[in-house]
Amino acid sequence: MKLFDPHADPHALRDRLSTDSGQRVACYCAAWCRTCDAWRPLLEALADEYPDWTFLWVDVEDSPDWLGDEDIENFPTILVQDRNGTRYWGALQPRVEQLRRLIDGAAELPVLTGGPGSLDALARD
Repeated sequence: MKLFDPHADPHALRDRLSTDSGQRVACYCAAWCRTCDAWRPLLEALADEYPDWTFLWVDVEDSPDWLGDEDIENFPTILVQDRNGTRYWGALQPRVEQLRRLIDGAAELPVLTGGPGSLDALARD
């Protein structure tokens, strides 16, 4: 499965968001962040493991509009979202097991008010 980048290929991402299950994981990162670099291969592997989920790589300097009204204080910041809303929004070190648990239990997590907002809405802007 592919790791989608709104800066590199916005059309492919919009196409995917219009047809996916609504389950998404986005890594908000920066090119200068070495910790963020460690996430990329892990997300690519998870994208293969969870084909019903859409995985995004959002460089906040290249795609600041994908933050909505949010600011990033800690890198990398991970977003887990489904059709009901944001289930997780926060800094997360590159430990695949932690993210796997968030993905597996996302439906049981409460919907949060924080985060950048609906990725569907951000894709339309």
